[in-house]
Amino acid sequence: MVDVAPPVPHRGDRRDLLKADCASCVGLCCVALAFARSADFAIDKPAGDPCVNLADDDACRIHDRLRPSGFRGCTVFDCFGAGQHVAQSTFGGASWRGDAGLRRSMFAVFPIMREVYELLWYLNEAVALSPRLEGGLGDEVLRVLAATERIADGAPAEVLGTDVATHRDVVVELLGRVSEALRAAAPKPAGKRHKKVGPRSDLMGARLAGADLRAVNLRGSYLIAADLQRADLGFADLIGADLRDTDLRGADLSTALFVTQPQLESARGDALTRLPPMLHRPAHWI
Repeated sequence: MVDVAPPVPHRGDRRDLLKADCASCVGLCCVALAFARSADFAIDKPAGDPCVNLADDDACRIHDRLRPSGFRGCTVFDCFGAGQHVAQSTFGGASWRGDAGLRRSMFAVFPIMREVYELLWYLNEAVALSPRLEGGLGDEVLRVLAATERIADGAPAEVLGTDVATHRDVVVELLGRVSEALRAAAPKPAGKRHKKVGPRSDLMGARLAGADLRAVNLRGSYLIAADLQRADLGFADLIGADLRDTDLRGADLSTALFVTQPQLESARGDALTRLPPMLHRPAHWI
């Protein structure tokens, strides 16, 4: 359960700190996590085994050519800064190399911390949007954010003992209310909406070019290979939406809610795609 804390002073959006710094990590995502041979990975790799491309200095040997080498999945993965936090803070700068006990503990903590850091990303976005919220919703965001930060700052045993699934449910429910409040106050589409558009919709391959999707709830929807060219996604909720190979060329996501860099990395876009201010245009986009 969320540890209820007293109100905390208002603070700004800190998503600029929630970015992966591979130089300060120890290759955790390249060792602790498993992946299977697929369109995203050229090989199978069990959890706990170092990737064949991981060098002794914990750098990737093919970092500048991951996509053409068959490792597209690596380019769409983002730890949101969890990797360097686990390496430098949770484990005090230690490495998994040469210590079996520490290795097991570090590899168990990392996936949990990665999930916690993703929650921190969403909550910090909610903080940035809090001036638009009425009532006590903004204060509730700050309290849940503080509780999430306390999980991230815990010792290894504390992190492993946390019921992150229950905490995630609390965060997801809160972000749903934030989204509802923001979308209720945002401009709505002038015409009829696509009849299948909504949360957890199956929109795989859907033809939505030029669609007015302002303030639509698309959380958890499957937009794989959908055509969203020139679509207006102002204040549309895209949390958890699957954007693999989604065509976002010319689309406006500048005020879309809860978009992450991994979602953009998995999609297609161009120089005309408008992005939220905290995100950057993927290198593989046209």
